[in-house]
Parts: sequence; C-alpha cells; structure tokens
Amino acid sequence: MKLKTLIESLGIQDTNKIDDNTEIIDIQSDSRKVENGSLFVAVRGVTVDGHTYIESAITRGAVAVVCEEVPETLKEKALFIAVKDSADALGKLMVAWYDYPSDKLILTGVTGTNGKTTIATLLYEMFRKMGHKVGLLSTVCNYIHDKAVPAHHTTPDPVTLQRLLAEMVDAGCEYVFMEVSSHAIDQKRISGLSFDGGIFTNLTRDHLDYHKTVENYLKTKKKFFDNLPATAFALANIDDKTGLVMLQNTAAKKLTYSLRTMAADFKGKIIESHFEGTNLLINGKEVTVHFVGRFNVYNLLAVYGAAIALGKDADEILVTLSILHSVSGRFETTPSPLGYTAIVDYAHTPDALVNVLNSIREVLGNRGRIITVAGAGGNRDKGKRPIMAKEAARLSDQVILTSDNPRFEEPDDIINDMVAGLTAGDLERTLCITDRLQAIKTAAALAKKGDVILVAGKGHEDYQEVKGVKYPFDDREKLREIFVTQQR
Repeated sequence: MKLKTLIESLGIQDTNKIDDNTEIIDIQSDSRKVENGSLFVAVRGVTVDGHTYIESAITRGAVAVVCEEVPETLKEKALFIAVKDSADALGKLMVAWYDYPSDKLILTGVTGTNGKTTIATLLYEMFRKMGHKVGLLSTVCNYIHDKAVPAHHTTPDPVTLQRLLAEMVDAGCEYVFMEVSSHAIDQKRISGLSFDGGIFTNLTRDHLDYHKTVENYLKTKKKFFDNLPATAFALANIDDKTGLVMLQNTAAKKLTYSLRTMAADFKGKIIESHFEGTNLLINGKEVTVHFVGRFNVYNLLAVYGAAIALGKDADEILVTLSILHSVSGRFETTPSPLGYTAIVDYAHTPDALVNVLNSIREVLGNRGRIITVAGAGGNRDKGKRPIMAKEAARLSDQVILTSDNPRFEEPDDIINDMVAGLTAGDLERTLCITDRLQAIKTAAALAKKGDVILVAGKGHEDYQEVKGVKYPFDDREKLREIFVTQQR
C-alpha cells in the first residue's frame, strides 16, 4: 500500500518528507519483525517504549516511522510521521491496512469486570444456531466461524485484531462478538473499529495494579461507550451502580437490563434454581436454561437484550437460550461418584467469587456444605487478596487457600496476603495448602454426599504459570482423575 494513502486517517503533527510513491509492505510495532519496506510504529507501552527501537527498526529496513517524537539524529535515515498518540495511530493504520474490516461486519463489544466471556460466547453460539456465520474474539479462544484460533489476550493487539477481523470478512462472517478489556481500551487496541453495539456487565475491583484506582478503571470502561456512534446500541446492567454512568454521555441508543426494576428494557425474574439449570421469566415469558446462579441470569439478559437490539425475534431468542450450555470454565458442574458436586469457575475477583458462592448456596440451601478451594494470581492487584479470602470464608463452610498462577511471586507470600484478611474464627475453618493438586485432593477427601466443592480462579485455563513457565494443569482434569481414584 502507498504510504500516502495509508496515513490519510492520521492526525499528523509533523513530517520530514512524504514521497507519494513510497510503498509499504507491512506494518510493525515490534522492531524485531521489521523487514525491508516496513512501516514501523513506535508505541509507548507499559514496560517498553518503542521509540528506543526506532534506530533498530531502520537498520532492519523500515522505510517509514510513525512516532510521537522524531529523533534528530535519525531524521535523514527514513520518512518520519509525527503523531500525537502513536498507539491510537497503530490501530487506525491497521484498520486501513486491512481495508476497514469492521465496516463490513456487525460488531458488538462486551466490557465490564465479570461476564464478558460468557456473554460474548453465548451470542456467538446463539447466532450460529440461528444460521449465521459468526466471529468471536474472547479470553478462552477466538473463532472465525467454526475455525478456532488460540487467544493470548482478552482483546488482541491491533495488528492481530485487524488481521482476525479481515479473515472473518473473507470467511463470510456477518456478526462478530468480542470482549473489550480495560487494558485494550486504555492502550487504544480498538482504535478505528466501527462498533454496532456495546454491552456493559458490571464493575468491581480488578486490575488496580494497572489502573491504580477504581475511578480510573471506571473512566476507562466509560470511554468505550462515550465513543460509540449514534447508529449503535449501548446496553447496560442498571442493577450495577455504574450501569447508568456508562450510558451518560453515549450517542448510541440506550438500553438497559435488570433483575430488580420494572423500568428496564429487559427484565428477568428467577422462578426456580437447581444445579442442572434455572427456570426464569424474561420480559414476562418463561424459559428453562442450562445455567445456574443469579449472575448467569444477568448474562442471559444481556444476551437476550443484545439479540433484540440486533433485530432478532424474541421467541426465537428464548428457544435458542434454552438449548445453550455454559462456557468452558464458567460454573462447570460435575457430579462425583460419591454424591458430592464439584464446580470449576474462573472467579478471580472478590465480586465474582461472591456471585458464584451465593449462587451455590441459593441452590444448595442447608442440605450440604460448601468447600472452597481458592487462590490469587501473582504479579497482580495485591489489594484484592485479603478481600477474596474473607469472602470465601464468609460464604463457605470450609476454605482451602492454595496457589493459583503465582507467576514471579512466591506462592506462600500470596497465600499469606490472603490470610491477612481472615479472623481467628475464619482461620479455624481454613487450610493453607500451597500445592494446588493437593488442595483439590484434600477438598475431595473432606467432601461428603450432598456437599459442593468450588475450585475457583483458573476456570478454563489448562496451565499453571510459575516463574515464567506454563506447566500443564487443568482443574477439571484433576477432578476427573480424583473421581476415578475415589471409585476404586
């Protein structure tokens, strides 16, 4: 592509020279991937500033550089395009490079602390069952219709994101549902995308290692809705105290969902819950679904509301909801041969843990005990650790604190941070077992007929990350192995 054409969408602050005939063979933000004819975009990242690699990129063959500050000593060695925000520029450049793929798709983004993966995945499954070709961009896995593409981030980097969207266009996809993380919004990974809808789930404490304060976290999420066009819809959970805040300044059509107020556009009511599913009312119509818990009813209301906003028939939506199943690692329920129930869930924030434990208690009542196995990730928000432990102790009969993904921290240090949130009474019902497999085995050994084991924190993950290495570890697989042993 001609450089002149490529940079038309950028708010150029300055340039040393532009040659109409300069041909660009690709765009890179990683200097190690630059080749002869590349356009290098120097992005200021969280830990690395791409401006320090401009010379390396030119040495490797970059013919043009987009950056925020042009180095004086290199001015004559390449074409320089100065912009106010190179992260924003990278997103817009990739959109142009792949010929504006989101303009050719019906794109809906899902953001919030909890529920993003479930909502995006269920919309993907629903629209496929309705006969459409659909794309999915999600924490668990990306899909181009029925082709799986491994996911490395909740929202991919701009280069990967636009390539995937272009492949979805080529595959004939009509709809795309994607998770939009706060990191992606803040880092401008979604710059230049044309959204047809946005969904807000909820906002609770998370990622404060990155955003520093809940207020910053909220403002970042809100930017997504502030930037939606008037042609899009903005659907928010108004039972969350920040739901209406998200809608304040959006130009999009405002829609709401709720389990508490009749004023919402999409209203739900739980009739009966059991571990096999839930009977509920959605806008006055009864439906039985294969999902458990109040938090999942919120997810289903979001799916229902988004499908209505995208023009689908209400009755067809309800029929399709009734045949959908839970997303991998989200409230995955497995009965043991000894009569207790094991549940694996991705809950890794205090609010998510509370939602899952409350849902278990709603179904279980006083007919059995809840044994919770939980940990906290290393090199992440330390402030939530004692809160998670406290909530686990408050809502469980027995707690086992263990290792999650310690990353580069010591597992015992993380567990000690969690223990700091417990009272003497809590500690009497708490075990600390660093080895995650031993912790799960202990929970299984303690469980009796009618009890429920919750293994929280990792959900769909099939690894445990320790000192930069990902070792195979799947909570669901470990439980199945334990069940086999217990049957002998």
